[in-house]
Amino acid sequence: MKAVSYRSYGGPEALEYGERPDPKVGPDAVLVKVRAAAVNPVDWKAQAGYLDGMLDAVFPVIPGWDVSGVVVRTGPDVPEFQEGDEVIGYVREDHLSRGTFAEYVAAPVRTLARKPSNLSFEQAAGLPLAGLTAYQTLIGELAVGKGDAVLIHAAAGGVGSMAVQIAKHLGARVIGTAGERNHDYLRGLGAEPVLYGDGLADRVRALAPEGVHAVLDLVGGDALTVSPGLLADGGRLVSIADPAVLGMGGRFQWVRPDAADLSALSDLAEAGVITVEVAAAFPLERAADAQRLNAEGHTRGKIVVTM
Repeated sequence: MKAVSYRSYGGPEALEYGERPDPKVGPDAVLVKVRAAAVNPVDWKAQAGYLDGMLDAVFPVIPGWDVSGVVVRTGPDVPEFQEGDEVIGYVREDHLSRGTFAEYVAAPVRTLARKPSNLSFEQAAGLPLAGLTAYQTLIGELAVGKGDAVLIHAAAGGVGSMAVQIAKHLGARVIGTAGERNHDYLRGLGAEPVLYGDGLADRVRALAPEGVHAVLDLVGGDALTVSPGLLADGGRLVSIADPAVLGMGGRFQWVRPDAADLSALSDLAEAGVITVEVAAAFPLERAADAQRLNAEGHTRGKIVVTM
């Protein structure tokens, strides 16, 4: 099969496009013919070696954890899917090896759900990691409910845009930080945009003088530093970007594969609650360019590679 892979840690230039062996399919997995795979910051950070203390790398590594595609074969212990099913997945294993930037991926059923019928394969590929991150954080640690005021840092990005939509669905009032060029986009999602940078705290207080009930931080740094002071009494703080949150009384959270949560996201997408904006699509052989664009930051929506 065609795939991109890297033989040692490095930047986008480490990626090689060419032939790799077809993946073996375990008893509780399915073989997915990949139609699209989303690019996430964790892909190029893992590729650079930043996660070496957490995950073993079995070189050569095929990057990518997000996928949309079609089931072409099932393992012997898979009643959930059959050949021809369109699926999405957050196909993260406990090591770096068999990713989704390839023509085929062997995906454990615990990582999969049915693809929303109203999303293209490119849109659907952007749903799993970003959507699960937003869903699990808002419903779990932040326990967002009707009437809550929620502040989302980097609200126009892949995770942020989905978090805005899910929080609104939960009945929350959403304030989102973003560059000025994305303010109309956030208004269209139902959020109240504020400009990030110097004076951010004052701009948020002007909108929520009594503080916000929850903060979801997706960028870290200065945005996280000002966040504790913006919380109302009993407010909750979670960051997925900066472990310094642990010293601020908040929670540092990773997303985990969960078929039930992913199915719930798929249902929300089919109901029109969540949509996915695709910022750019690259053919597989240009995966390095897709990584470079993702690493620039400030992207609205998701970047995907297509097969």
